[in-house]
Amino acid sequence: MAKKPVTSRSGRFFKLAGMTASVAGQYAGQRARRLFRTENDEGARSESYTRMAGQIADTLGELKGAVMKVGQIASQTQDFLPREFSDALEKLQREAPPMPFEVIVAQIESELGKPVPELFEYLQETPYAAASIGQVHRARLRDGTDVIVKVQYPGVDESCDSDLKQLRMALKLGGLLKMPRESVDRLFAEIRERLKEELDYENEARNIELFRKFHENQPWILIPAVAESHSTRRVLTMELVEGDHVSKVTRERYNQDTINLIGHRIFTLMADQLFRFQCIHGDPHAGNFAYRPDGTIIVYDFGCVKKLKPEIVEAYRNALVAALNEDYEALDNYLIDLGARVGSQPAVDGAYYAMWRDILVVPFEHDEPYDFGESEIHKRVAAKTSTVFKYLDYFKPPVESIFIDRMIAGHYWMLKRLGVQAAFRSELEKYLGIPGQAEPG
Repeated sequence: MAKKPVTSRSGRFFKLAGMTASVAGQYAGQRARRLFRTENDEGARSESYTRMAGQIADTLGELKGAVMKVGQIASQTQDFLPREFSDALEKLQREAPPMPFEVIVAQIESELGKPVPELFEYLQETPYAAASIGQVHRARLRDGTDVIVKVQYPGVDESCDSDLKQLRMALKLGGLLKMPRESVDRLFAEIRERLKEELDYENEARNIELFRKFHENQPWILIPAVAESHSTRRVLTMELVEGDHVSKVTRERYNQDTINLIGHRIFTLMADQLFRFQCIHGDPHAGNFAYRPDGTIIVYDFGCVKKLKPEIVEAYRNALVAALNEDYEALDNYLIDLGARVGSQPAVDGAYYAMWRDILVVPFEHDEPYDFGESEIHKRVAAKTSTVFKYLDYFKPPVESIFIDRMIAGHYWMLKRLGVQAAFRSELEKYLGIPGQAEPG
């Protein structure tokens, strides 16, 4: 039997407070045991982290909302939390347990001011998708238009600030935050700002129109239009535009040439948004993209959109050029401009940058196609994460560009899952304005 959803602010607070107390107790016990160190101390700490992370992930998944969204971001931000925590939170990227249908119906009727039968020819009870702050149901308007209806969970927006404070306290008392307070403040402020935008479906409707206009001359990108008559701050109705989830992109229906074409289009979509539009789709997980055998890409969910400052885009561009050119002194300076490097610290050894460059630049190193399906970049990165401790005081989470990193990481996994084989070097050079390459039109 499904648990009754926790929708009241006090209910959410006590659920999170109980989690915080438990995590704090476990951390205190772990610290006490550390006084009697054994050779298996690292294993015991990892086991303790795994227990705490599992409990926090279970609580976030049940509560949904802001805390669950933070969990999703944390799972993609390796310098934010220990690896065990990120691993446990990956399950929050998959579909969340659905909210009871009667709760969804009540929310729709409260927002749109009419009974569901007057609003829709039908509203499917089984969710089309369930996510962190809302649930999607298939429906048909009275005029016969097939749509999907995104309904925000009750109580999520009112409890956003208190949820974030409680979660931050749980992470702090559990010894799970691995960065200075100033960086934590900036990171949570950025997450809060994005969440406030994402909780406002009227804002998402505006974002959809912005991106539809930006991509209007690229017919291979489809973004579902908004049905304004059936949309409010907490209910968003859009035309039904379907495609294949990445797991359905099989060799029976998609040949390698089509998959490679989709890969090039994913790169173009990402680079256009970053370097030309300076505004990016900030939630690039598999559920927000779909594909068709003609090479079409469908993009969903524009709640999390990050408008980038021109100076951040310029610093990012400069850092990439310096990395490609193996100019590590320049790279060090551009990372300071980007807010990723602590400017008061001495210059970082070029060999450290060279090590990371040799891992991350592989897909762009040559003009021959790179096989993303066989890529092990993520494994090579994981194998070198221990080296960051040497320079822990030299770097900080690049708050202004964290969603750029998130976008690139999300698309890397999509290219890998699709099995794309493509060479992006010349395309990247065009966007970076490297001499000899014309800027894309």
